[in-house]
Amino acid sequence: MTAPNRVGPLAGLRVIELGGIGPVPFAGMFLADQGASVLRIDRAQGAFEMPIDPTLDTLHRGKDRITVDLKSSTGVAAILRLAEEADVLLDSYRPGVLERLGLGPDVLHDRNPRLVVGRMTGWGQTGPLAQRAGHDPTYIARTGALHAIGERDGRPHLPLSLVGDFGGGAMYLVAGVLAALWDVQRSGEGQVVDAAIVDGVSHLMASPYSLLAGGAWRDERGSNLIDGGAPFVDVYETADGRHVAVAALEPPFFAQLVAGVGLDAEWRDAQWHRRRWPQLREALAERFRTRTRDEWAEVFDGTDACVAPVLTMTEAPESAHLRERGTFVSRDGVWEPAPAPRFSKAAAPLPHRPHAPGSQPVASALESWGLTDAAGLVASLTTDHVDPAPGEADAYPSRTDRAILIS
Repeated sequence: MTAPNRVGPLAGLRVIELGGIGPVPFAGMFLADQGASVLRIDRAQGAFEMPIDPTLDTLHRGKDRITVDLKSSTGVAAILRLAEEADVLLDSYRPGVLERLGLGPDVLHDRNPRLVVGRMTGWGQTGPLAQRAGHDPTYIARTGALHAIGERDGRPHLPLSLVGDFGGGAMYLVAGVLAALWDVQRSGEGQVVDAAIVDGVSHLMASPYSLLAGGAWRDERGSNLIDGGAPFVDVYETADGRHVAVAALEPPFFAQLVAGVGLDAEWRDAQWHRRRWPQLREALAERFRTRTRDEWAEVFDGTDACVAPVLTMTEAPESAHLRERGTFVSRDGVWEPAPAPRFSKAAAPLPHRPHAPGSQPVASALESWGLTDAAGLVASLTTDHVDPAPGEADAYPSRTDRAILIS
């Protein structure tokens, strides 16, 4: 076994990613961004894919990819062989699926006692909903998080998939895996990480739940300091129909906000008088409608009023601060977020572009991952091709259907 020639704080870490969408690919991307060798296992029967060119799907950058029929004895044997050499296996399936395939944690740990098995689900490995299908909105709906996001007297607003899939899901999976790897160094034994989106999102809600318990939070959206309820922490429309975000929470910042929009100084005393908030909001809204978004950005440039232009996804990579930091990188004329966070040493270069499913030769993928003594395994995976089971290929929209979906 030859260690892959990688750079970064996770160089030398070998990860198996069992194909899925959302949190597990994001977790695999995060690990690959920091130098880990990530081998994604695509299902021979096919699975849901995002409706874009797969070589543009940033969640798969830096990974090697092979296709394995996990419903065949050959495929199961291949995963067990790979698990012997891996440090981490990321499981994207529902509870019990790995066990039914003959790849449960007990079997994996018999082959590799030091293996960390990170299991990512929405509902968790146990509980009455464990076997229920779901997606980001359904998970965050049951944690109180979705109820708290949106305008007062309006419906809840979906916060993309940032809160559930990626915040409460992928990042908790990564944190759990890294914690378990630290424990391996101490104990010599791997373990299972049960990462559930409902658990992670609930954990992210620690501050609002603390404020609720302390009587400083109203259990209705748009009524609190950080949910748009306070007029000095909100979003306002500008003269050109665009928006600015305001977060002047501390009194000195609020004073600069009042001065910047040209309100009388007496408004400074209204910050913590909730009864005056409706009038303060109306006054701020009226002021912000007198200039364009970019004009207000110039007004507050260099101040601590905590006022920022709301940029589009197209504008953000071109903005001065993010350009200087290299927060986004352009590859072949296409922007993608740079790896984060940053380290003072052993910084990993930008990972290679994603491979399309089935485009990378098996031998090349395994060698890149670090498995160089697997001629028999390469041969079995190269010849062991199966067609999708009846109905299985139709489980998700076809590529043509997805093209129509976004046209």
